[in-house]
Amino acid sequence: MTDGSVIAIGEALIDRLGPKGGDPSSDIPVSDCFGGAPANVACALSRLGANVSFIGSLGNDAFGKNLKNLFIQRGINTSGLQQDILRPTRVVLVRRDADGERFFEGFEGDKGFGFADQAISREQVIKDWPLVAEKAQWLVAGTIPLASEISSGALLWCIEKALHARIKIALDLNWRPTFWRNHVSTVLEPSMKEKNQIFSIIKNVSLIKLAKEEAQCFFNTSDPTEISSSIAHRPSVVVTDGSNPISWRLNNHTGQSFAITPSSVVDTTGAGDAFTAGLIYKLTSVELDQISQQMAEEIIQFGIACGSHVCKGVGAIEAQPYLEDIDNLLALSKGGIS
Repeated sequence: MTDGSVIAIGEALIDRLGPKGGDPSSDIPVSDCFGGAPANVACALSRLGANVSFIGSLGNDAFGKNLKNLFIQRGINTSGLQQDILRPTRVVLVRRDADGERFFEGFEGDKGFGFADQAISREQVIKDWPLVAEKAQWLVAGTIPLASEISSGALLWCIEKALHARIKIALDLNWRPTFWRNHVSTVLEPSMKEKNQIFSIIKNVSLIKLAKEEAQCFFNTSDPTEISSSIAHRPSVVVTDGSNPISWRLNNHTGQSFAITPSSVVDTTGAGDAFTAGLIYKLTSVELDQISQQMAEEIIQFGIACGSHVCKGVGAIEAQPYLEDIDNLLALSKGGIS
């Protein structure tokens, strides 16, 4: 176990994966997999050996109970996990193409009140905070809680509290327009209102992880240095691009790191979250402002290996690696860094 601990806050849900090339709302077979980016990151961190707490809300249903059991089995601190008796655990319909790439197509289960992850209670978080924040070094968050008024209040309180406690904040920008709108929208770009909500928390983070298309949408560039320079406090920035090289800026060191291609790609769901977990796992044992160029390269490559490993299995969580899996993969890999 690492000495420090990590808090992950946000959505825990079910990814309903359709058959490759099929429709998850009607075609069979479907696979119901545990998911939600912050939950994925928490589970991946715990499997690597980190101390993790999760703040979120689940429905009082079979999915919610099974997710809670998963967290407990992984050794995650569930003191910040809430149960919503009114709203169900969200089911996300995930379409996969023939190559395993996934697309979000909407949700199932809403009974008219929304989903549990949209209603993380700020008041309950305030009560639970002392139980989850002990020795915390990092707060890991996505942007999806900002899409709902109730959960937004809980996330913003956690960010403010983390800043006061000198807990560093890592943000996965994770732009998913389906979560922000009441209908499946063909408009992928964020509105100005949506951008402003997300930019309101970017000013407080130490690390931003985002995909190349998200970088272009929000910053009109995919260059990590340009993105960092556009933010007053110059955070570290990591830009992923699927199987293409990752561009990054950590503690003013920059580089491009090549992907490790898995032997076979079954499903890319959760690969980015495993990558994020790999970064944070490494950052719990070193101060961000003490990272050298070589250390930065090694941290990124470790994250890449975590993401690659997940692609070999179905769903975001079950295929997550143990530390020895990554050590073995890095030893065998000739994936270089330029």
